[in-house]
Amino acid sequence: MAETEEALRTLAHNARAARNRAGLSLDELGRRAKVSKGALVALEKAQGNPNFATLVRLADTLGVSVSALMEAPTQSRVRVVSADTVMPLWAGEKGSEARLMLTTSGPTPVEVWRWKLEPGEEYPSHPHQAGVVETLSVTAGQMILIADGVEHPVETGRTATFDGDVPHTYRGAGTETCHLIMTVHIPPGPAQGPSA
Repeated sequence: MAETEEALRTLAHNARAARNRAGLSLDELGRRAKVSKGALVALEKAQGNPNFATLVRLADTLGVSVSALMEAPTQSRVRVVSADTVMPLWAGEKGSEARLMLTTSGPTPVEVWRWKLEPGEEYPSHPHQAGVVETLSVTAGQMILIADGVEHPVETGRTATFDGDVPHTYRGAGTETCHLIMTVHIPPGPAQGPSA
């Protein structure tokens, strides 16, 4: 329980700092990210427990990676992360899951994810901010990538890449569990919302 409370405090601090760096009020961040002001207030007080989709929308809007919202600062030049120490950020009903392993530092961070997709299970994702590029490398099994309504089969040993600013879905295919490594390349700076 103490780990969960510490994770919520880290998330609260990082979200507030990113919002302040972006110069956004709670109202403006909520409008751009399509998250209620109440949920944002709770999050910044370490009382909220946002779901995976909300974290992605906030990160996209703030122009940071999901892990920039979740990770405490590191002092080491080398980070080694074990998958069994990282909690899944998404878990499907059939046993699928997504784990954010780490995010590189620098002006254009890259998130590294491990996904497991069970046959027939899928995760639909909203479009990300312009400039986000995703790459999927299937290490076992097969999946269907649906990008902007078009299905693309990706099998063991194959890699797909696409602009993440369109609706997209990852679906397990075949009869075996699909394992893949995903990278998400994030452009610098916060996303610009539509003018009101």
